[in-house]
Amino acid sequence: MKTKNKTVDPIPEEFGAYEEAAEFWDSHDTSDYLADSRPVKVVSELRERHFEIEIEPAVAFVLRKEAKRRGITSSRLASELLRQRLSAPQ
Repeated sequence: MKTKNKTVDPIPEEFGAYEEAAEFWDSHDTSDYLADSRPVKVVSELRERHFEIEIEPAVAFVLRKEAKRRGITSSRLASELLRQRLSAPQ
């Protein structure tokens, strides 16, 4: 297959493993294969929202260390600590 004076490898009929597919697509541009693609309907549901906030590196270090000690994620610990602090009387 040729696109814009560029030779494009054919897509293999099937891949033996996910790693083979990943290797192929890591080294090929999907826009070269638009004629071989088809639209699909996707239905998704937003289950969680994620927010990004900046914190000092030293605070992040302590947060990760404490979360590991408690056996939870840093995000969960940060949410719990913020919830406790923000709902406490001023």
